Amino acid sequence: MRSHGVAVTAVAALALASATANGLAPSATAEPAAPTVTVLAEAPNQDGATVFVDDPAVLNPHPQSVSSWSRAPRPDAVTVHFTSGLPDCYGVHGEVQETADVVAVKLTSGTNPSAAGRACAMIAVPATVTLPLAAPLGARAVIALT
Repeated sequence: MRSHGVAVTAVAALALASATANGLAPSATAEPAAPTVTVLAEAPNQDGATVFVDDPAVLNPHPQSVSSWSRAPRPDAVTVHFTSGLPDCYGVHGEVQETADVVAVKLTSGTNPSAAGRACAMIAVPATVTLPLAAPLGARAVIALT
């Protein structure tokens, strides 16, 4: 388990370095917010959960918490579990960072582009989205970055 702790720290450092390299360096007056790292528990597949498709075009994106994960049918993917509104109004986008020991997932949710400008019911539903990985999940830990 100690190796997962070291790997989690490495992924958090990678996330901060990535933000700095992409022009998100801290200003002279503000300290950068370190990502919040949550080690996720593996859970059984959520039968009956609403299945979302990864959509990088969601409008007004904001961080989305992840509650757990499960193995996807393909070894080179991971299914993450969260709570959302109905997919006709809401969408989700996932980003994945990988090391040899850890898969770090960052979800954002927002308005489905086809629902722009219309009223949407705020009904919470259990939801999942399956995200592709560069390598098989294997025994790697899965964490959420927010």
